[in-house]
Amino acid sequence: MEKTATMTTELALLLALSTLWGASYTFIKIGVETIPPVTLVAARTLVAGLLLLAIIRWRGLKMPRDRQMWVYFLVQACLNSVLPFTLIAWAERTTDAGLAAILNSTTPIFAFLITALITQHEVLTSRKLFGVSAGLIGTALIIGTGALDSIGDALWAQLAIVTATICYAGAAVFGRNFRGLDPMMPAAGSLISGAVILIPVSVIADRPWTLQPSLHSVLALLALSVFSTALAFVIYFRLVQTLGSVGATAQAYLRVPIGVAIGVVFLGETLSSTAGIGLACVMAGVIAMTLPTRARVRQAV
Repeated sequence: MEKTATMTTELALLLALSTLWGASYTFIKIGVETIPPVTLVAARTLVAGLLLLAIIRWRGLKMPRDRQMWVYFLVQACLNSVLPFTLIAWAERTTDAGLAAILNSTTPIFAFLITALITQHEVLTSRKLFGVSAGLIGTALIIGTGALDSIGDALWAQLAIVTATICYAGAAVFGRNFRGLDPMMPAAGSLISGAVILIPVSVIADRPWTLQPSLHSVLALLALSVFSTALAFVIYFRLVQTLGSVGATAQAYLRVPIGVAIGVVFLGETLSSTAGIGLACVMAGVIAMTLPTRARVRQAV
């Protein structure tokens, strides 16, 4: 009974994370209307990082001070924000949103491959392989297979999105180095490290003091920073510890139906004819990827 309640909590958090990151695309779209991408990402990481540091201080906790942990934070920042955020922002200038979403949803596949072939730190079963495959098929069906028609038209941009996806997968695997830490610690540490990297680039490339962002863009930036970054990263690092690297990446599949639903409700978009079948595939894939393996259950007994 207790294990069932725990798994229900983790799945609820996975759904919350998917919603927060699914909404981020809308916030980004509004934000970049008057704020350049690099500056938007730099401000996003800085505001979110400072917010988490303030909460950590309010809770009476202290950030780690050893050099190795901050090196880990820096690596995590590169994998989870600096590189993928920048690559996707650049790529989406020439890549259709539907195709970008499909390519970006392949994170669980790369997390599965990295875990199976390199780190081997989790028990990988045929059920998880089924989950990875079902989720990817469901993603394509929800968005509509027509989105695949443009693949290859902007090859470098599409390769950039795939590279960003590999970074996300690497971040999920690397995140196991923070096991035992309060999830706020790696979230704050990696975000602050990302801001340290991105702010000088923003200053040189965009000269942010000359910008005149609209109120809508500023509000979108704040929502992106507080909800889709600070809160989302705390949930993410918890899920890496509880569901494992592959299980935590299942949110990449859940983001798709949530993002499509947001578009239908708020932007008047229409669903593809295969969306229902796709949603069933996604849910089956997520369940298969997040259920604990028998090996874990035996270890917990």
